[in-house]
Amino acid sequence: MSDSAPLSPAGDRHFDGLADKFAGSLYGGPRGELRLALLDELLPRMLELDGQPLLDVGGGLGQLSAWFARRGHRVTLLEPAGDMLAQARQELAGLPVSFVQAPLQALPERAAGRWPLIACHAVLEWLSDPKAAFATLAENLAPGGQLSLMVFNRDALRFSNVVKGNLQKALEDRLEGTGKRQRLTPISPLCHEQIVAWSRESGLAIRSVAGIRVFHDYLRQPPSSEADWQRLVELERRYCQVDPHWRLGRYLLYTLVHETRSPEETPR
Repeated sequence: MSDSAPLSPAGDRHFDGLADKFAGSLYGGPRGELRLALLDELLPRMLELDGQPLLDVGGGLGQLSAWFARRGHRVTLLEPAGDMLAQARQELAGLPVSFVQAPLQALPERAAGRWPLIACHAVLEWLSDPKAAFATLAENLAPGGQLSLMVFNRDALRFSNVVKGNLQKALEDRLEGTGKRQRLTPISPLCHEQIVAWSRESGLAIRSVAGIRVFHDYLRQPPSSEADWQRLVELERRYCQVDPHWRLGRYLLYTLVHETRSPEETPR
């Protein structure tokens, strides 16, 4: 993708041509290592897993699909970027994963069904209409089903800009990226209050929430030794679900459950 590459027709940021960038600078570095380490600990704690089929929406290079497939889940990976999907096919060869090249908006046509388990990690913030996308996820979740949702935290982005000295930008709340360059600033960073409101509107209940990279992204200098790295990892593990720390995680990780009661039966 060139610096002047347009967004998709829907106004979303897709990642055609950036598979190597994701594999190297993101997942191949400390940020990605920490993110995956925290997910490895949090997902079994936050989800009720019994080998049910999983739909991985916007699954990218397939790290999350691999995690579930190796634990006995049959996975369908939905991803719009062709080169991402091709690399995922190579990496996940031999695992019970099927692949569908399509954006989230095509979910009802390309991966129809009421899914008992859906994962959608780091996707909504790249869409022009994340609220409509959230509703699509909810509509395709089975009664009692679980949605593992991870979003880029707008409040953390504001705090990070202040730490970096971008004070006027923070005051003016100019936090969104344009989506037209290779820099990976999301076009629709989200806040916790939006997820709370959208969940209520869609009949989903928030079962649990955690912050991913609560401390790491605000460090003035990276850990200088393996011992300091392990101390940082322990701090992240210890406080990722502790208020107020989780609220400043670079990502917010949710478990949402499709309520089976009618609105009249739901306590107020």
